[in-house]
Amino acid sequence: MSDTLTDMAEALRAHPAIRSKLGIAQAAGMLGLTGDAPGAPGDDAAMIATAEGFDLLAGEGFIPAFVQADPWFAGWCGVMVNLSDIAAMGGRATALIDQVWAPDAEAAAPLMKGLRDAAIAYGVPLVGGHTNFAASDLNLAVSVLGKATAPVTSFDARPGDVLLAAIDHRGRYVNFDNFCAALDAPHDRLRGDLALLPDLAERGLLRAGKDISQGGIAGTALMLAESSNVGAVLDLDRIQPPKDVPPLRWLHSFPSFGFLLSVAPDHAAEVCLAFRARGIWADPIGTITDGTQVILHQDGEAAPFWDHAQTPYLSLSRKEPVHA
Repeated sequence: MSDTLTDMAEALRAHPAIRSKLGIAQAAGMLGLTGDAPGAPGDDAAMIATAEGFDLLAGEGFIPAFVQADPWFAGWCGVMVNLSDIAAMGGRATALIDQVWAPDAEAAAPLMKGLRDAAIAYGVPLVGGHTNFAASDLNLAVSVLGKATAPVTSFDARPGDVLLAAIDHRGRYVNFDNFCAALDAPHDRLRGDLALLPDLAERGLLRAGKDISQGGIAGTALMLAESSNVGAVLDLDRIQPPKDVPPLRWLHSFPSFGFLLSVAPDHAAEVCLAFRARGIWADPIGTITDGTQVILHQDGEAAPFWDHAQTPYLSLSRKEPVHA
């Protein structure tokens, strides 16, 4: 494959990890959901106002082939990715529930152990769920409850913001494009790294943000831009992959600890330093712009990746930009 910027943009647009998110728009349409619906669909977690702040509710269902190929790791990921969704919203997770399908208890045992091991590592209790030991195949879904007092949403990025990435490079690819930096980490470090997000939010340093999900840096930047009715420029010269990881693969990889954050320019340095102090790579990787295009920029050249006005992605933006 050619290394030109245009070819890279085309390869990203066609990649299954990025295109898989298009199904969200179909599901939302079937349910009659928009970005203005209760709970703000399209964000990392549903946000429900309470007298004390906000409850956060999120859930993840897993690709059956992934669960069946590595049940223990799937169980671990069931906890890990949900906790990242809560942290991305500036929240702290309070409890998890699981939904497990398996032919029998023996088949479910590695999956259950992965769930339990991760819950212990991150210090968030598993409080129950739904179990079926008479299913034809092994499958998994996990849901999480959290709380936030200063929530960070996908809807509040503003033109002129700096787009930061904070990603833990201390890991390896486990399967597919899942880059995991959690399995060998001390438990107190895992907990402290996630706690940094609500701490920064409560200090008023984060405008908007998202957990880097299955769509990688490129797909997550697109989701953030569409939700906020803005454009974005990704500066590929500033995006640093881990050692020996090709740039294109890194742009669609799913890191175990990875966040895109839209911040006011005068807060960018402070936010980056907070992550770096914990050994996490963090740097400005672009800017939030007017318009509806997400553009790749490298070596003085630019190539359009996606225009969410011409080709809606999640189709869950709000009717009016919140920054207008």
